[in-house]
Amino acid sequence: MPVETRLFDLTGKVAIITGSSKGIGKSIATAMAQHGAKVAISSRKAEACEKVASEINASCANGGGEAQAIPANIGKKEDLQNLVDQTREKWGRIDIVVCNAAVNPYYGPSSDISDSAFDKILASNVKSNHWLCNMVLPEMVERKDGVILVVSSIGGLRASTVIGKLVTIKACKHRFHIGCGFRWWWRSATTTALRRRLHVWLQTLSPPNTVSLCTYMFHSSRTNTL
Repeated sequence: MPVETRLFDLTGKVAIITGSSKGIGKSIATAMAQHGAKVAISSRKAEACEKVASEINASCANGGGEAQAIPANIGKKEDLQNLVDQTREKWGRIDIVVCNAAVNPYYGPSSDISDSAFDKILASNVKSNHWLCNMVLPEMVERKDGVILVVSSIGGLRASTVIGKLVTIKACKHRFHIGCGFRWWWRSATTTALRRRLHVWLQTLSPPNTVSLCTYMFHSSRTNTL
């Protein structure tokens, strides 16, 4: 059901949230729908996506937004393109993208990580964001309206003896918005990094006639509610 106190109004906005079948991604998708957005629920497993989409649609039955399950493996470019295509086919546009999904197949010192594990971390955590952002940025810039959020972690600012390569990737995500967004700055796009410990993840969207790329850094991976 719609929330009584609105932090922002997303009525009519269309959002893609990767990794939204559980945890932080599910909470983001649920809150967006409660504030009026149409949300694409996406993760690798179709059944999990369908379950979350059904829960959101049931909770918004008397008003608010809606949800559609569109499974995708973020490590596969064709899956992300299908996610974008199906979202556009369903709702006609994409206003918001939340790059939330990530993987970490290795636990241990960075000196011992295999090349295959490191390649998987790079592909799923960085390259996938590059693909997805560049699939949606042209239409956002054309409209001069849109938001892309890249979810990172405070781990990108801290060393670790057991997830060293993951924190390297998180640090990369902190600066991702600059490399991805710089091409568009001269076309009324803005790029912003917001580095702070977040519990309420979003209080406002971008100003009118701008496209915003933001990196949001969560203090704890255990944050499951907004």
